[in-house]
Amino acid sequence: MPTQEILRSEWGTFFDSFSNRHRGWLVTLEIMNPEIGDQTVARDMPLEGITAELNEQGADEIEIVVGSQPDSHVSDTVVAPSNVWLKSTEEGADEALEIQGETKTALIRFRSAVRPEFVDGILTR
Repeated sequence: MPTQEILRSEWGTFFDSFSNRHRGWLVTLEIMNPEIGDQTVARDMPLEGITAELNEQGADEIEIVVGSQPDSHVSDTVVAPSNVWLKSTEEGADEALEIQGETKTALIRFRSAVRPEFVDGILTR
């Protein structure tokens, strides 16, 4: 299963494009923190978006938002991210996204790994 590292210089455009392609897809968000352990903070909730705030002074931040309803909305921020990896299937479908930060790592896994052009069983071009 191919894994691609996303460089910091590409984070802004990558997350904009990624969020547009996968908005509404069901994801599970896990937070891995050595101090408090691994926690699933959202399961099978729609992805709203991921944004990167790249700062020239101070720590960068990547915010992950899942859940489309006010009563089922989860937001988590990875402060001082150092690495971003996109894991894909052999067929090229996005399977998981890992964001490693200073104090924790966020793992976003799709419930179903399919290429965006095949969503709803219809090939779109």
